[in-house]
Amino acid sequence: MERRDFLKRAGLATAGTLLTSGSAMAFDEARDIRPGKIPRWYGFNLLAKFSGNQPNRKYDEEDFALMQELGFNFARLPMSYWNWSKPEVDKWMDINEKVFLDVDQAVNFGHQYNVHINMNLHRIPGYCINGRGLEPIDLFYGPEKDKALEAAIYHWRYITRRYKGIPNRRLSFDLLNEPPVTPNENYARVVRALVEAIREEDPKRLIFADGINVGRDPVPEIADLGLVQSCRGYDPMQVSHYRASWVPGYTPDSWPEPSWPFTDKSGKTWNKEVLRKEKIDPWRPLVKKGVNVHVGEWGCYKYTPHEICLSWMEDFLSLWREMGWGWSLWNLKGDFGIFNSDRKDVKYENFRGNQLDRKMLELLQKYRS
Repeated sequence: MERRDFLKRAGLATAGTLLTSGSAMAFDEARDIRPGKIPRWYGFNLLAKFSGNQPNRKYDEEDFALMQELGFNFARLPMSYWNWSKPEVDKWMDINEKVFLDVDQAVNFGHQYNVHINMNLHRIPGYCINGRGLEPIDLFYGPEKDKALEAAIYHWRYITRRYKGIPNRRLSFDLLNEPPVTPNENYARVVRALVEAIREEDPKRLIFADGINVGRDPVPEIADLGLVQSCRGYDPMQVSHYRASWVPGYTPDSWPEPSWPFTDKSGKTWNKEVLRKEKIDPWRPLVKKGVNVHVGEWGCYKYTPHEICLSWMEDFLSLWREMGWGWSLWNLKGDFGIFNSDRKDVKYENFRGNQLDRKMLELLQKYRS
């Protein structure tokens, strides 16, 4: 079936902008989503605004149509502020609003296809886990850190005002991606300032905050804010990021080909029970306090042998199902995804013009509920 026919057949051709009518749409507030009672959302990261190098790149309607057809309901949008602004202190407050027309369209697609949209600032003024030093001022350290925080607040205020009134069942915010290794109180300082600014503009907006230490660890210091905390599913990195050239310290000879279970150079063996102990149990005290947890990113790079990848993924998926946590795979299409991942040991299936990893898809579908 041709792509256009596929979209039309599903009733999914874009029917004008829905954002304005959606934001003004009357809905039953008593039934809208509140912190502590979020659904078990599961889906994918969509990367159109991820890098900041292609500000005119648009979100693809087909991605939302595919997610709906295959039974997924969540799209995390990691975005770089470089798409609409510049990494220069005197230009931090300049926002190119035209870029947000593409984001508006993604929100519309989410509404059309019943996919929740989670907006994340992967690069925020003053910080990004990738290329942190490219920011003119650091958000967490240095005598001018408050200047970076002021800019970060400004961007979130703009985003909040733009999407004010859209129900939480359709839209949530994720403050910043993968904060660094820093004292919890230092991260909490930033989170509290951003949350205060957002809630001044839209008091009931559903907000996610990534765990500290690159998303790995819970943050009890912000448990009182009524946020969802977002964790990660990448450990051990030797399994999930085998031959990933961007990982600090990685060289082709430094990591052996992974297995699962996996024994690292220190002699530590990683298996499902170790994942439970180290990646699930530390979050239980927060859960007992009523804090919802969602896995914002996880996945396995294309060079990990496929069967090893699937075994590792299934252990994480089964643990998250036990906890009632949703998740969003990095990514839908690409090196970690179910489509077009270019794995050499996978027999792909042509699906709507994309190369589908059927085994990975069926594994994800198995653990949706």
